[in-house]
Amino acid sequence: MSTVNDTKFTPAVFLLTRIPGQEDVHLWISIPFCFMYFISILGNSVILFIIKTDPSLHEPMYIFLSMLAVTDLGLSLATIPMILGIFLFYSREISFDACFAQLFFIHSLKFIESSMLLLMAFNHFVAICNPLRYVSILTQKRIAKLGFLFVLRGLAIAFPVPFLLKRFQYCRANVLSHSYCLHQDVIKMACSDITVNSIYGLVVTLLTVGLDSLLIFLSYVMILKAVLSIASQVECLRALNTCVSHFCAVLLFYTPEIGLSVLHRFGKGSSPLFQILLGYIYLLVPPLINPIVYSVKSKHLRERIIRVFIK
Repeated sequence: MSTVNDTKFTPAVFLLTRIPGQEDVHLWISIPFCFMYFISILGNSVILFIIKTDPSLHEPMYIFLSMLAVTDLGLSLATIPMILGIFLFYSREISFDACFAQLFFIHSLKFIESSMLLLMAFNHFVAICNPLRYVSILTQKRIAKLGFLFVLRGLAIAFPVPFLLKRFQYCRANVLSHSYCLHQDVIKMACSDITVNSIYGLVVTLLTVGLDSLLIFLSYVMILKAVLSIASQVECLRALNTCVSHFCAVLLFYTPEIGLSVLHRFGKGSSPLFQILLGYIYLLVPPLINPIVYSVKSKHLRERIIRVFIK
């Protein structure tokens, strides 16, 4: 492969991909995307409003949930309008700079969401395994510091990515695999040596998503060990029930995240349609389902939401 050219590439565009073979029904396909966008924005906004206005919900679990809702809102706003433009107006072109900006927001918000899920797992771990010290460990000040630290981590890790991509000459086909920009997708378009980007992407994924998922798994192992030591079966089930919504959020986030990463690195012979659908699940499902799951499983949050809408 050729070495990296010091000169900047000529301004051009990438072409985003719709669902192949379904051109005649793209207008109809846009309807569920509009519905998902509306529910994602409404659901996460309602959760933020309820938590902000109700002092009884100013607890660590709900503060972490509000951080997750802000992250999901950011993901929806950064991606779904462009996806709708592709299906409704056939607006497939995206400039290099706009593409790099979008993938920065997508990757940084995904890293932040992984961190929020880790913090929520830590919250459950302390609440179940060390309940007597829960209030002293998860203070408002410490929660703010942890939230700021992990947001800074997500932004700092994703910050070099656009600059690493701007070094390249793009002389291959400019059609991306998804309806939005991802680092692992864009580097396939480069005709320069992408070794640095590939190594950086792999290391970052292992140190963020990989490490976070490992720590979440270990926290659940310790939670399960503590719960099984409880003599009362009712108390045991009650403790496990508090973790159900978080466990669902973890599965919704990490399953498509890991699947899409593996597919981009090793799935050269995989179906393009399967890759596109997995990409939609990876990006659109967590912001849609998270507020629904937490609203259904959290009794206090559910009661407050019902009260607001009844009024």
